[in-house]
Amino acid sequence: MTQDPISSRLAPHVKHLSAGDAAIAGSLLTIDLGALEINYADLVEKSGEAECSAVIKADAYGTGLEEAAKTLWQAGCRTFFVAHPQEGARARSTLPDATLYALNGLVGDDTDATMSYYHTHRVRPVLGCYEEIDLWSRYCRSIGEALPCGLHFDTGMNRLGLSKKAAHKLSDAWTTQPPPFTPTLIMSHLACADDPHHPLNSTLLDRFRAIRALFPDIPASLANSAGVFLGPDYHFDLTRPGIALYGGLATSNRPNPMQTVVTLNSRVLSTRHVPKGQSVSYGASEVTKRDSRLAIINMGYADGYLRTGSSSDKRKGARVYIEGYEAPIIGRVTMDLTIIDVTDIPEDAVKRGSWVELFGPHMPIDEVAAIAGTIGYELLTSLGLRSLRRYL
Repeated sequence: MTQDPISSRLAPHVKHLSAGDAAIAGSLLTIDLGALEINYADLVEKSGEAECSAVIKADAYGTGLEEAAKTLWQAGCRTFFVAHPQEGARARSTLPDATLYALNGLVGDDTDATMSYYHTHRVRPVLGCYEEIDLWSRYCRSIGEALPCGLHFDTGMNRLGLSKKAAHKLSDAWTTQPPPFTPTLIMSHLACADDPHHPLNSTLLDRFRAIRALFPDIPASLANSAGVFLGPDYHFDLTRPGIALYGGLATSNRPNPMQTVVTLNSRVLSTRHVPKGQSVSYGASEVTKRDSRLAIINMGYADGYLRTGSSSDKRKGARVYIEGYEAPIIGRVTMDLTIIDVTDIPEDAVKRGSWVELFGPHMPIDEVAAIAGTIGYELLTSLGLRSLRRYL
């Protein structure tokens, strides 16, 4: 192949950058695995006598399933939860000896091939309806092996889960004839644990206690992240923290005690002076109220930074942190770019190439999410693939 003459002349003088080189990164997603480990240790302590598991669904809440799973295993975690069977297969490649549960139950066609997928990857489905119980029973009989699984009972979410009536029916039936599978966990889900004073918390606890009494020999689990903070009555045998592991706020109206795990930064591409009375970004939804200095950053909704964080003349949008100062978004967040108002920041502090923190230790993710009309969960799990990932 003939070498390009221009490339040939420049080659001795130019550093050739790879796609993973920070020098050409327009945005940087930093995942602090040390903070993840600290958070897990804190939740282990708060779980008391109960085993503390880890929920690693949705790519470990956007942090990267493999890296998070490996860190949590090294920290002592032995039981993990995913949502889908494919997530379980990914987790199994990193966690050969872990106990893995799939919260969404038997996802896929009602065929032996689907059941075999769970079996092959040793992912325990959490069965939440009679149809799933029948399917798992049929498959276990066909292979002559009582495979493990979880059982999900609905105590008030009205989402997934078997009813209280079903719990009594199964308990009575299994007294005389054990099931063809091995139930290794019974679980339910708290609907309002993020509000510690919500009356439904104690109601759901009482309902789960009644169901648990029907299966006294099977380990039980009720507490999600917020449930861990409700205290030992909610812990049972196994807690299932998710968002708190990754630094998100688990309970409302309280300071967040968890370490920051995820920080999203983006570069300033350029700055410009804009006179008073000029519209900014798509839709002309916001007009400058003064002579302004604006900075354009390399981040948009295609990167997972939500469009609902936009600003307009009618509502204030999200804020960012840059060079020791906070700055507001001005106008709409677009697919690839976001504009911030840096008028109140010294001019020499913000320039092309400056790094902006969209969320992280100085700009808590849950505060950004609240302004965008959502929760930290959505911001984390919406993170795009264009940011260069760096693991600490």
